[in-house]
Amino acid sequence: MDMIVPTAAGQVRGAVHDGVCRFLSVPYAAPPVGDRRFALPQPVPAWSGVRDALEPGATAPQRVRAVPGVDVEALVGNGWNPGDDYLTLNIWKPAGNANGLPVMVFIHGGGFVVGSKDAPVQDGSAFARDGVLLVAINYRLGVEGFLPIPGIPTNLGLRDQIFALQWVRANIAAFGGDPANVTVFGESAGAMSVANLVTSPLAKGLFRRAIMQSGHGAMTRDIGVAQRLVKALAKRLRITPDADGFRSIAPGDMLDAIEKVSQPTARVDLRDKDGREPVFGISRFIPVHGDDVLPHKALAALKVGVGAEVDLLIGTNAEEMNLYFIPTGVREKIGRLLATWFVHKHQPHARKLLKAYGMGVAGKKPGHAFTDAMHDLVFRWPARRFAEEHRGRTHMYEFAWRSPLFGGLGAAHAMELPFVFDTLASVTGPEGICGEAPPQALADSVHRIWVDFATDGRLPWAPFTQDDRLVYQLAAGEAVQEAPMPAAPYMP
Repeated sequence: MDMIVPTAAGQVRGAVHDGVCRFLSVPYAAPPVGDRRFALPQPVPAWSGVRDALEPGATAPQRVRAVPGVDVEALVGNGWNPGDDYLTLNIWKPAGNANGLPVMVFIHGGGFVVGSKDAPVQDGSAFARDGVLLVAINYRLGVEGFLPIPGIPTNLGLRDQIFALQWVRANIAAFGGDPANVTVFGESAGAMSVANLVTSPLAKGLFRRAIMQSGHGAMTRDIGVAQRLVKALAKRLRITPDADGFRSIAPGDMLDAIEKVSQPTARVDLRDKDGREPVFGISRFIPVHGDDVLPHKALAALKVGVGAEVDLLIGTNAEEMNLYFIPTGVREKIGRLLATWFVHKHQPHARKLLKAYGMGVAGKKPGHAFTDAMHDLVFRWPARRFAEEHRGRTHMYEFAWRSPLFGGLGAAHAMELPFVFDTLASVTGPEGICGEAPPQALADSVHRIWVDFATDGRLPWAPFTQDDRLVYQLAAGEAVQEAPMPAAPYMP
């Protein structure tokens, strides 16, 4: 059974199955090719007749790295599907003609260099069955999206996200959604994006609620610092570090160079004037502050009330960095000197900081102290700082269910995603991130919290404040008071 819906550019056809109507790869902006490759997002050219929205379609240029023993495709999609028309979005809605549905817009993660709207773990069918209209978007990645090249607009990936939200505001009522009841949410780089949208003057008024899963606003760079990466990448590509130079290289021809400058051994110093590199090497390509999209760093903007009109749900997983350090063996193998060197590359006071997490204590492996510190440095503490400074209504959660994969992958990065989307089947199995038998009851409860918050703002615990540090433990189903972390004295 099909369903046809009008948009500003023309009609689109979706497919109805099992009580859910799906529209796949609906364009929200013109294809970013030719003169538009490094330009501001442009409106979709109109078409005549009915455009099929039945297949996943193209994705942004990218190269997905394997993680030993983990089915990464379930989490980020199957990589680069070449095609011009990839500034598109998926829509899942309840079958039928209901109107006024709450709208959720999901921004995928992937370090700003990989990922797509089509990853199996973020299928929106369960949200649709529970009365929510869910939208998932693609956006420009890597060089095209997050490299501040002289002569090219900055933060094009964020500008794409804002353009998609404007498309939702203008078109979503035709699909049955309420444009006045939009919740934007994301995971990892998607949550970092949400943090940026909360503090961006260009996104003001486009959503009323926000959910940030394992993300915060600290992962942005000064434009001048980020342009060191422009020069390093241009040197590898043997081009001039400007618009003409980068336009001369086809998107796919940049992927090798992107991988090389992204290696931990690449000599690209991206520390700021205070000696901090906020991403800890996870990605070289992140948004920049100091332009019209992000005039100020996130915490500075929040302090003066920017984003106070947005209700915020923000949280992290208890053992975020296990995803990076357990499959690779880093947690068990790294020594004290290498761990200290790594932290010092990104953060001053490395020795004191690691000592606060047990480095040097008899009976505690250096890699365990290092990993514990990194959970907090990269994800957990910056998220609390965002929550502390947000002047609007703010609620904090922690996800602590422990996956048995690898004998104890734990509450690693991305672990909450299949519980939020109620898509456990996509990550269950010998290489599924959740192992063989994840608890469906927990998915039921976590998914319901997200649905209720998007519907009318309901949450089953009190807000988080600087004085009342209440954090809801999703697995335990209770809110607890949380003390500041050992990293707190060493972080801005």
